[in-house]
Amino acid sequence: MKNLVERLDAAIEENSTAMAAMSDDFAAHPEISGEEARSSAILVEALKKAGFAVEYPCLGIPHSFLASKGKKGGPKAAVLVEYDALPEIGHACGHNLHGAMSVLAGTALAPLIDETGGELLVIGSPSEETNGAKVEMAEKGIFDGCDFAIMIHSHCGKSIVTYRSLALFPVEFIFTGQTSHAAASPWEGRNALNGAQLFFHAVDMLRQHVRPEVRMHGIISEGGAAANIVPDRAVCRFYFRAPKRAYLDKIMEKIYNCARGAALATETEVSWSRFEVPFKDMLPNESAENMLEEIMEGLGIKVSPNNETFGSSDMGDVSYCCPAVQPELDISEGRVIDGHTRAFAAATTTAAAHEALKKGAKTIGRAVLRVLTEPELREKMRADYKAGIL
Repeated sequence: MKNLVERLDAAIEENSTAMAAMSDDFAAHPEISGEEARSSAILVEALKKAGFAVEYPCLGIPHSFLASKGKKGGPKAAVLVEYDALPEIGHACGHNLHGAMSVLAGTALAPLIDETGGELLVIGSPSEETNGAKVEMAEKGIFDGCDFAIMIHSHCGKSIVTYRSLALFPVEFIFTGQTSHAAASPWEGRNALNGAQLFFHAVDMLRQHVRPEVRMHGIISEGGAAANIVPDRAVCRFYFRAPKRAYLDKIMEKIYNCARGAALATETEVSWSRFEVPFKDMLPNESAENMLEEIMEGLGIKVSPNNETFGSSDMGDVSYCCPAVQPELDISEGRVIDGHTRAFAAATTTAAAHEALKKGAKTIGRAVLRVLTEPELREKMRADYKAGIL
């Protein structure tokens, strides 16, 4: 193992400058979810040069890829890659940096897989910020048989191993009524916007009767065309989140009752449907997390305790398929910067971020080496996974 780690580190050091330049290039040319043609092609080319067999795109998902190295039938580890940006503010979630980090780790691991045995997958997952390709990938079985899946996410302020995310269910509600002249004959109308407004109030009242970790937030995307017309159509979009998908399913029944009640009270009609893909919560895996904390601290990374959740991620769906982790790695030397801001996007191109890229790649690489070569560790992680999904 010592020899493998030394060779891993040497390869990461050798290639880190090029990968940092790649990350900065992605920052300069951000591609939003569903439009990652350039970014994915550059990542695929790097993996092909490292000797991976690459399917691009894979599973019928645009801009996705599956790079594989090693022999099937033995232990199998997956490294996840993200590369989509946010509208207007670019790589304000750091996908440019931690996407390059995963590929740096994968290319450094490639020459070692014949010695470790097993199989290494490097999986490109587009559209994390919207429809989350990992959800469809999980449904289509790409993670079946994996002993371990890992991706490190960029963070500013501290590093944590015990990443937790909320289950997410996105729903669009459409209220329909009847137009009329708002001054001359308002009694002839049925105000769809009133239905939507009453629904918002009902959701607000529901907050008193759900657990404090639950998040319910929405907008009205359509509410009428003119002030002197009673609107016959109003549309609102909501994200509903909870610590566990099973609990979220129970909450959704209450939400639908709120919508029905609002429509009944305003003599309108309401329908609803998903407008994006729902995400599962992130399952814990104590054995894998203990391993990651040991590795990160060995690399001089201070690991902080965590008692909070970090929004929602399609990595949660991966954790329902196999043992999975997504540590958050500080890229700003302790400087706290909120995600999804221009300041965060700028932080991904600093010298501190480039150093974090190297340490993150080494963390991923060491973790994969341990999983592929330690049967007892794989058994413990599998036991934690099975306990988590019950």
